[in-house]
Amino acid sequence: MFDVVVKNARVVRPGQEPVTSDVAIASGKFVEIAPSIDGDAKNSVDAKGRLLFPGVVDSHQHWGIYNPLDVDTTSESRACAQGGVTSALTYLRTGAYYLNRSGPYSEFLPEALAASEGNAYVDYAFHVAPILGSHIDEIPSLISDFGITSFKIFMFYGRHGLHGSSNDQEKFLMLPPDESYDLARFEFIMRGIQKAREEPRFADIADDISLSLHCETAEIMTAYTKLVENDPTLSGLEAYHASRPPHSEGLAVSIASYLAYETGLPNINLLHLSSRKAIEAAMMMATTFPHINFRREVTIGHLLADIDTAQAGVGGKVNPPLRPREDVEALWSHLLSGDLDWVSSDHACCRAETKFGDPKDDVFLAKSGFGGAEYLLPGLITEGTRRGLSLGRIAELVSAAPAQRFGLHTKGDVAVGFDADFCLVDPQSPWTVRAEESESTQEYTPFEGLEMTAKVTDTFVRGHHVFSNGAVQGTPEGQFLRRPTQRS
Repeated sequence: MFDVVVKNARVVRPGQEPVTSDVAIASGKFVEIAPSIDGDAKNSVDAKGRLLFPGVVDSHQHWGIYNPLDVDTTSESRACAQGGVTSALTYLRTGAYYLNRSGPYSEFLPEALAASEGNAYVDYAFHVAPILGSHIDEIPSLISDFGITSFKIFMFYGRHGLHGSSNDQEKFLMLPPDESYDLARFEFIMRGIQKAREEPRFADIADDISLSLHCETAEIMTAYTKLVENDPTLSGLEAYHASRPPHSEGLAVSIASYLAYETGLPNINLLHLSSRKAIEAAMMMATTFPHINFRREVTIGHLLADIDTAQAGVGGKVNPPLRPREDVEALWSHLLSGDLDWVSSDHACCRAETKFGDPKDDVFLAKSGFGGAEYLLPGLITEGTRRGLSLGRIAELVSAAPAQRFGLHTKGDVAVGFDADFCLVDPQSPWTVRAEESESTQEYTPFEGLEMTAKVTDTFVRGHHVFSNGAVQGTPEGQFLRRPTQRS
């Protein structure tokens, strides 16, 4: 007796073209994949020739940054299910936003876990950013006690604000007077992670431990922000792009890479590369330091929108900024050439009353970030296939590659023994993006009016049918993922 059998599906596995198959599920796992499966099932689903993709592993989200974590966990995981995302990896740090507190992660993480438990419609995990010096000493316990294997550095926080220029980072990060968040701190974080990787007890999982970096250079951005604020010809998203120029990204990529070389830390993830200069720097660093296992990320926002096409005015403000069309085209060129490793959403729900300042069109008063998990897979299929991106490559970019990098070895593929996370996609179901139809509580989107050609019709998380007929259904079944996960 199977729990679920999906009939007549075109199964898309990473790196492979679709194959018509039936898929059987029992106890939350894929147990058989074959042209025809006989046997009783509690639930039978006729895919009617739709694509069956492995569940999207969205490795870059921010639950709880602008809304309470328990609230965001519910609403934004619903948006995930709507878009075929079955595993969400969300960032946490101490300081302002998130839980709005500092202190040791031994106290902070249990509070975050309690807030999210029982509220998620998809599986989830946390990346953690060491902020305080004492957090570096906690890295081994974060790995052993909480199953946290991925860490983050925000390179611009030391001397620049989250939404624009600032000189009050001690307050923002809740740092004690004798500490600073700067290049030296970044070096010591890298040394702390590498020291943990070298502990004998972590020998078997060392390859699953990595560091991600938000690469922008604070000093460059602070100087350019002053120039832009005094330039009456620049406004809106164009002004924000100019205030955080692409060479700021490229310089930070180079610094981060050399620090990885200096500290011997081999697993480095360069997040949301948004410009030609950033990717060029990343490729140069990969050539310069071939022993470092770099991974390069791009977001669906930077692939689908630019400073002229983004809707909702300064609602498209994000870090790093949306760029001009020539940078978008450079991203696509590198994606099609295989230079980028995965595509994420950088989903950060920021409601209108929080997002926009007064006046509403002042980009430097607006908050940074917007949602997009619900548009990740449909958007990549829509635009990617038009440009020649294969369906199998899309499955690699949104499922297999992030799952493998971040220690989710039970996720990211449609294969026997893997978690039965998948979505059904109608590749010929045109629809128009409307913020009011999203499960997210964000009331606007930079993608408003974008014409999609592919639509997620159903989403399953470990065999639980969580999205069907355009609606999230059932109770929250999402589980916290202690990493690395292992197939039995």
